[in-house]
Amino acid sequence: MSSNFKGSTMTTPYEMNRRAFMKSTAAVTATAAVAPTARARDAPADGLIHRSERGGMPYRKLGRTNFMCSRLVFGGGAALSGGRAVRLLEVAFDAGVNFYDLGSNVFYKGSERAFAPFLAAHRGEIWVTSKAPLRPIDGHEPGKPLTVAQGKFLADYWTGLLDASLVDLGTDHVDAYYLMGVGEPEVVRCEELHEAFLKAKQAGKVGHWGVSTHKRAQQVLEAMIGTDWYDLAMIAITPAGWYDWDSKSLLPGTPAMVELQPTLQRARDAGIGLVGMKAARYLSSRGGSGLEKAFDGHYSDKLMQSGLSPWQRSYAYVLAHGVDVVNSDMQNLAHFKENVAAVQRSAELFATA
Repeated sequence: MSSNFKGSTMTTPYEMNRRAFMKSTAAVTATAAVAPTARARDAPADGLIHRSERGGMPYRKLGRTNFMCSRLVFGGGAALSGGRAVRLLEVAFDAGVNFYDLGSNVFYKGSERAFAPFLAAHRGEIWVTSKAPLRPIDGHEPGKPLTVAQGKFLADYWTGLLDASLVDLGTDHVDAYYLMGVGEPEVVRCEELHEAFLKAKQAGKVGHWGVSTHKRAQQVLEAMIGTDWYDLAMIAITPAGWYDWDSKSLLPGTPAMVELQPTLQRARDAGIGLVGMKAARYLSSRGGSGLEKAFDGHYSDKLMQSGLSPWQRSYAYVLAHGVDVVNSDMQNLAHFKENVAAVQRSAELFATA
């Protein structure tokens, strides 16, 4: 089997040795993937990695990556497809945004290529991630472990998309690369995928590994915690709980975000940096008349009287309740300014002292 489940009754010596080898390899190659132009900046006395920080923008250490990232992430997948919103990249940089997230050309047509000139101009000054969707596997039944052949198929496909992304970005290295849109814990536990990441890391192509998930996020995050392989989780979460991509709505029966704190804390304790996404998407869902007030029951009087819009309130809230940073698809200057204000005011609005 290519996948191992927590609570299994037996672990063979081969599996134990293989896991120990992969963990030691990850530690040895941890510094190999740092871009040469960034290395001088990435060795400060406090052990954290600081890049282009500006006054007025809050920053947070992103799990075991040790990157001090702006709490607002520039979501460049859809925003940069076709070259839209390119003009906002420098605006965001000047405002202190040092975290930019892209996506493979397979899903986000042209976004990485549109980002490439900006990356070339700011090499080593920003934190850049991208991601690629995996193909469905013929013959795989959800809930069943992947076979070695199925795992190798996914690993080869992911590696090919990573290489294509590097070409489109015009670089030989990206700070992190995600498995995109994962909804099955079995994929998260795939050892062949993990080995593919370690090889890419040793080759200097990528520094960190993550998963983005729009569905079954609770189960996916639990699986990530169990493997101790992942550095980042991009999760679709709202003040009211998990967002489900398939239904474009809240996951039926989801606990509110405040009730998800133990899960989120365990992920952070495991060294996983949490990137929130889709925090306000539900409020803008198609056919959702009146949805702007959908999260208001989760807010304090202080937040309701803050003057922030419904969308700003959702960003401010999720940042104060478990995620490290929030990813937003920003396609115009007004939207960007609103998001900056929400991020800046989050700590003040949720201060407990």
